[in-house]
Amino acid sequence: MEYKIDPRSGNKLSVLGLGCMRLPRGVAGIDMQKTEYMILTAFERGINYFDTAYAYNGSEEAIGEIFERNNLRERIYIASKLPHGKCKSIDDVERLFNTTLQRLRTDYLDYYLIHNVVTADQWKRLVDLGIEEWIAQKKESGAIRRIGFSFHGGMAEFRTLMEGYDWDLVQIQYNYVNEHYQAGREGIELAASKGVPVVIMEPLLGGRLVSNLPKDMIRAFERVAPGRSPAAWGLRWLFDQPDVTVVLSGMNSNEMLEENCATASETAPNSMIEEEHAAIREAKDAFEKNFRVPCTGCNYCMPCPQGLSIPSIFQAYNESYSLGWRTGFFNYMLSIGVTSGEPRLASNCIECGACVKKCPQHIDIPARLADARHRLQPAGVKTAIKIAKPFLQ
Repeated sequence: MEYKIDPRSGNKLSVLGLGCMRLPRGVAGIDMQKTEYMILTAFERGINYFDTAYAYNGSEEAIGEIFERNNLRERIYIASKLPHGKCKSIDDVERLFNTTLQRLRTDYLDYYLIHNVVTADQWKRLVDLGIEEWIAQKKESGAIRRIGFSFHGGMAEFRTLMEGYDWDLVQIQYNYVNEHYQAGREGIELAASKGVPVVIMEPLLGGRLVSNLPKDMIRAFERVAPGRSPAAWGLRWLFDQPDVTVVLSGMNSNEMLEENCATASETAPNSMIEEEHAAIREAKDAFEKNFRVPCTGCNYCMPCPQGLSIPSIFQAYNESYSLGWRTGFFNYMLSIGVTSGEPRLASNCIECGACVKKCPQHIDIPARLADARHRLQPAGVKTAIKIAKPFLQ
């Protein structure tokens, strides 16, 4: 495992961190046996940075139990996040923070982030509640070692945030197709100029840079490094960059974990050659022609008041371009629950806007659902479903 030094704390952080939003799940929730095995394997492979959040359903409780049972707390770094939208007073901040500590079975956090910040005004609202004084008190007591924020806004807002407070860490979305999206490369360079470590989320765009890729992408990769997986390409591109401190991967299988750890152990900064960079550029061009909706499948938009499976619909819509219309249409039928007898079509959207407010990618979800409807709901499909309903139940 490669490591980098956090210049603010001196912490030696693994370049690959475990993102704990998408832990292995079973029928009853998080599969504790699989999760524990994965966390222990990650630790054995050298991963020491674990990222979770108050809003990640069951994540804090699960990893807290595992860390305690295996006496890992003092040997790792934990980052969790404050859901600032739930904070109407500084008492709410205190309550939510204490809940996180209880769930994680610890009395301090190595890194505490303001979750999903989009605008500088959101931080200003917290400042008006007194959060700067609260942070100072927590740092003095040792309950919070380092403070940061995770970001999903534009570069102008990022710059304002960086200039307005002495942050210890920033977390941004960044990958080779999002190089100049949101804060992007410019944000990384700004943070690095201030000596602020950068943690990367969505390095593989929620898995969209791994599976069901256009053939042109695969050809671009295979021509340079036959046998190297798309995941390894995406992570290698990030590990190559000196200003990237930690790359979070939401690994939920042992195979994925082993491969990503291997990539992290063999990729030093500035080790990629020009042929590899050319392949990445070619793959990016091919991806952008086929990937029409930048949905990462984070599910923040869910549940939909109309019962639509929004991420699944968008995945089918994208696949109708990358894999062909027939495949996209078939997957769309599955995504709307056609076999359930009560399908929830894209055309069921009433444009209430509830999903738009929660989307960290700032997707105009109703408009893009309309695009999916136009492409994947040909004339007569509603009638066909109605006729077939008795046979599908």
